[in-house]
Amino acid sequence: MHKILFVSGVLLSLLLPSGAQALALGPKEFAAAKTVACVMAQDSLGYLSENDFNDLVDQALADFEDDAADVIYAKAVGYFDGLMFGIPESDQELVQARLRQFNASRVCTRLVSSSFQL
Repeated sequence: MHKILFVSGVLLSLLLPSGAQALALGPKEFAAAKTVACVMAQDSLGYLSENDFNDLVDQALADFEDDAADVIYAKAVGYFDGLMFGIPESDQELVQARLRQFNASRVCTRLVSSSFQL
């Protein structure tokens, strides 16, 4: 969770000086942001190794220029933060339940790391 907050802070600092590069997403960018949010959920659940996380994020962002990938990642972080809204970080049981529910949703069903066995 702390890794995500750090990354979101870094991304925000990268995006602000660029004149608030449009954060609106087209269909492909929106789909990539959803995929990255799913990867973040799987990572938070402990389903992914660091290499799995990096590989899946890289795959989701492979078709985009660096600036667009940064915006997509920032949107995914925002979506992930919104998913956790209202849940105290100290309530790990509720956090895990929310993450498992999101991971099992239609948004994330096609995503499972190759090293994770169901």
